[in-house]
Amino acid sequence: MNNTTSQLFRLVRSACVLAAATMAMPAVWAQAAPYPSKPIVLVVPFGAGSATDQLARAVGATVAERLKQPVVVENKGGASGLIASQEVARAAGDGYTVLITTNTTQVANPHLFKKLPYDPVKDFKPVTGLGRGGMVLVVRPDSRLKSLADVIAAARAAPGKLSFGAGNSSSRIAGEMFKQMSGTDLLYVPYRSNPSAMTDLIGGQLDMMIVDTVTGIPQIEGGRLRAIAVSSARRVPALASVPTFDESGIKGYDLGYWFAAYVPAATPAPVVSKLREALTAAVGGPRTQSFLQVSGASAWTTEPEELARFQAAESRRWSEVIKAAGIEPE
Repeated sequence: MNNTTSQLFRLVRSACVLAAATMAMPAVWAQAAPYPSKPIVLVVPFGAGSATDQLARAVGATVAERLKQPVVVENKGGASGLIASQEVARAAGDGYTVLITTNTTQVANPHLFKKLPYDPVKDFKPVTGLGRGGMVLVVRPDSRLKSLADVIAAARAAPGKLSFGAGNSSSRIAGEMFKQMSGTDLLYVPYRSNPSAMTDLIGGQLDMMIVDTVTGIPQIEGGRLRAIAVSSARRVPALASVPTFDESGIKGYDLGYWFAAYVPAATPAPVVSKLREALTAAVGGPRTQSFLQVSGASAWTTEPEELARFQAAESRRWSEVIKAAGIEPE
């Protein structure tokens, strides 16, 4: 190969390399696009109007302002949160699909179902806690049940007749725990969501339910339901006149709920960090604070590792409650 041919060969090779690099540049730029560069979807495993839905919408509005991208809330209710959890577990780990959920999907379901379509630990990365609170036992205003003592007496007089509805695991376990600790037999009626159960309670198809304060307080304040007792160890400020289960004779009764955010397991750490910053800022913002104040819940934010430890401890606790209540996995 003479010098002229050699130089020509080098020029052709350089041109080919340059052309290949130029063709690859859009893909590189796409990969390097700063997060977020498109709408974020907050997937809620319960129906519209549920506590989780209301919190997601309050948080989402502030996250959208902070990250300068639209935030869409999608309700994927049904099957005790299995549908939504599975969808997020299988989603791309890019930070654009976020599960806004509760102890129902992350700690209760593994002990209530023999086979889950998702793994609450392996399939997700924790982002942050969002809030937590207690529940309240409610009846219709015209109900003959005026106190927890009345509920216990009525249940013992007619075992298996007094009904309670539940649209999530928290409400169900609260009812089962009450049955166990009071020595009563209540009829459990399952629903797709707590708002659906509450509609039937108001309509007279149920006798009572133990519902999260977020969903229950508006109905109580509106005169459509009457509060009997709260499930937390201390009274709820928004329901200051309502005694706790413990004060009403069920000593040691203490059960609550919590909200948290998770992303698919493959989500990069920098994306998780940026999303966490936006979510924790949103929890401290006026929209979420207003929601928490009127709903009887409190703000609760965590580091991802802290949430993972908390989830593990809660899973052990709920497992004990479920086994003690004699609930067999479905």
